Amino acid sequence: MAKQLRIGLILPDVLGTYGDDGNALVLRQRARMRGMNAEVERVLLDDPVPDDCDVYTIGGGEDSAQVIAAARLAASPGLQSAAADGRPIFAVCAGMQVLGRTFNAHGTVVDGLGLIDVTTTAMEKRAIGEVSSAPTRAGITAGLTETLTGFENHMGGTVLGPEASALGTVKRGVGNVDASVEGVVQGSVIATYMHGPALARNPQLADLFLAHALDVALTDLEPLELAEIDRLRLERLR
Repeated sequence: MAKQLRIGLILPDVLGTYGDDGNALVLRQRARMRGMNAEVERVLLDDPVPDDCDVYTIGGGEDSAQVIAAARLAASPGLQSAAADGRPIFAVCAGMQVLGRTFNAHGTVVDGLGLIDVTTTAMEKRAIGEVSSAPTRAGITAGLTETLTGFENHMGGTVLGPEASALGTVKRGVGNVDASVEGVVQGSVIATYMHGPALARNPQLADLFLAHALDVALTDLEPLELAEIDRLRLERLR
């Protein structure tokens, strides 16, 4: 586990509205606490998207930001190549919608990257507040055992197609659209509406990404005993 870990933070200058940049920082810190050499590579709007990072994160933003991000990522397909190579990708809110087949922006249907089999349309009422779910353990999330928790704030309702699986079964909140399921798992992509940042609030999920980036089992990672994180989770889960 002494390798250099490259964490690609995708378009933080466009999809960085809700503090989801923190997910990349959480991955870096949890790797460094285990003695790894980990760095965050910020990929800005004018940069080519690399296809060889060990793990990627992409965050949320407004409609206009989504449209810009979708166009840029389609023109510089490093993320698509990384997904085809099985490199783990974590997408939040607008990032999840951009990775889907289509999404709605300013009342118009916009093509996404098609990395996950989902479509997103506008809901009548904004979903806002705490959201928690029980992990489905689908696909690469088979090792998850802990409740997933975050803060949702979205007007998009995301419907899963047959190739996609849910990340969690909703216990509280709205989730993707109707208080039944939350998030998406497909191939090496895990996507969610959980802000927080989500990986700060869900350390097991953060470690799952590290494990896949390092090509080891989740149980092979050295445990991190962080009392403050445990207190934060208990507070949020209440």
